[in-house]
Amino acid sequence: MTVRIGKIGYLNVLPIYHPIESGIIGHGFSIVSGPPSALNRLMDAGQLDISAASSIEYARHPEKYYLVPDIAIGSRGPVQSVLLLSRCPVEELHGQTIVVSAQTHTSAALLRVLLAEWQIEPTFVTGDATAMLSTGHRPQAILCIGDEALNLRFHPDYPVRTDLGEAWRNLTGLPFIFGVWIVQRTSFERNGPAIRQACAALLAAKCWGESNIAAMCALAAESSCLSQAEMCSYFDGLVYDLGPEEIAGMTLFYQRLAHNGFIDAVPALHFLP
Repeated sequence: MTVRIGKIGYLNVLPIYHPIESGIIGHGFSIVSGPPSALNRLMDAGQLDISAASSIEYARHPEKYYLVPDIAIGSRGPVQSVLLLSRCPVEELHGQTIVVSAQTHTSAALLRVLLAEWQIEPTFVTGDATAMLSTGHRPQAILCIGDEALNLRFHPDYPVRTDLGEAWRNLTGLPFIFGVWIVQRTSFERNGPAIRQACAALLAAKCWGESNIAAMCALAAESSCLSQAEMCSYFDGLVYDLGPEEIAGMTLFYQRLAHNGFIDAVPALHFLP
């Protein structure tokens, strides 16, 4: 039975998936690409065996998943690709409308946590920021993630840029983990050896990508509006590990989510046995 693996369709995971898709790291699984929200739904429905997923997806259904050890996607400061773009200072957004991309779950939750900390209560609507801007519509603020954030981060109509990774680091002193790799528990029970082999390939690909990050920056720049130097700056701010400090940051995020009523309880972290 072929193992089905989900891939976030953003440049930030290129160092992990390029070695796999180019054949540098051998594998025998199938890859399904999509935005985080789509992969969350596929995992929740049991239609993928392993996937990159929003860290909040694990928090919502910890009984369904195992965490893959030693691999994540996050930042230890500015992340550059998760931005609140505003036409006014953030403290003036109380009662204003923020457009949130439908592609994100974790970033939207992080924004809610930060705004609660800052005692700001806006109204949230879901929408496509790029499409809105192309029609001339200018919402007061937009939350952008991934490649869209990289493309819109210097938009002249949005002079106030709040990097959510940087805001979290300033608030807590800890890294923020936007995405994790999770395994369906039922898939592991059915075919543990194949799942382990697939997870080993992901970890090997992560090691290869980190060791060849300059080449990954050059490759990513080919399909982006960013120069190679800008792309290297972007990748330099990313974290692909899930070590003690990253786990501490993720646990604190879950605690803040529970405190604000965004999840029912702080989940225990269960790694692939």
